[in-house]
Amino acid sequence: MALAMCALLFNTNCGSEKHEAEADTKLLVTTPLKKDTLSVKEYVSQIRSISHIELRTLEKGYLQKIFVDEGQFVRKGQLMFQIMPLILEAEQQKAKAEANFAEIEYRNTKSLADSNVVSRNELALAKAKLDKANAELALANVHLGFTEIRAPFDGIMDQLQVRLGSLLDEGDLLTTLSDNRKMWVYFNVPEAEYLDYKSHQAKNRPGEVKLRMANNQLFNHPGIVETIEADFNNETGNIAFRATFPNPEGLLRHGQTGNILIDAPLVNALIIPQKATFEVLEKKFVFVVDKDSKVHTREIVIGAEIPDLYVITEGLSENDKILLEGIRKVKENEKIQFNFEKPEAVISHLKVYSE
Repeated sequence: MALAMCALLFNTNCGSEKHEAEADTKLLVTTPLKKDTLSVKEYVSQIRSISHIELRTLEKGYLQKIFVDEGQFVRKGQLMFQIMPLILEAEQQKAKAEANFAEIEYRNTKSLADSNVVSRNELALAKAKLDKANAELALANVHLGFTEIRAPFDGIMDQLQVRLGSLLDEGDLLTTLSDNRKMWVYFNVPEAEYLDYKSHQAKNRPGEVKLRMANNQLFNHPGIVETIEADFNNETGNIAFRATFPNPEGLLRHGQTGNILIDAPLVNALIIPQKATFEVLEKKFVFVVDKDSKVHTREIVIGAEIPDLYVITEGLSENDKILLEGIRKVKENEKIQFNFEKPEAVISHLKVYSE
């Protein structure tokens, strides 16, 4: 019994000391910070080559030669495909012979006309036959030229759609070709953010944007917004932007995706650390400390999100004291002991500002 009493007294003393230690714990409190800052707007984007075309046949025939391979970089004018030209070569020879015959006939007729043996009308008719023969020869040369498919610009070719020996019809797809020296990146902007962008652009030069690639890394070169479409999409309320990015290393390819990042200036923004907030039913709240050191929950409205920070549009003023640490340890209307730290010092210790 004596041992039991000693144990009971020991547990009672320990519990009392623990309660006193908890009562003596001071929580950290700060206030919102009002300052000019930048928020980053992010938009899903589609990456396109400035020139992306399909190479198709203009003549029927068998594919006789392929001079390139998939993924190869080709130069402007480089021969890529050869269609068997036998028939067209024969037609060219025929047209050339007819043109030579017409020229001889014209010279003879002109000689006779100069001697007044034949009329001027017969000379004009011979000249017309010569012009027709020359035109048919030129047409035959053009058709024969269509049997050689050459690169229209420097670029990277895509997958081959045909194989050697294939019988091709007019208009059949051979491959696609992309000029990736510069890339066009398309993204959609809501109406309100479009108006903010234009008002900011009026005071500064056209906006510089960044591209976050699919691997979550930033592309090495910034882009410039060069084009905005004329009309809003009535179904989505968005308008399409196009930014141009240099691509000297050829890292970007046609068809990639990414996210466009645009810096948006915020004047006299009210900023609090994200860790001072908690969420209930998809709404954001903070604990506000009143003049009696009691905490009360208050709903806030977030206008923008910055790494580790929120920009508050409703619910707080810059003089409100908010609980920064120990959010899970307090209850509504509970009186607390706290230490106050200036918001500038609090923000300087956050991850985004300490890097």
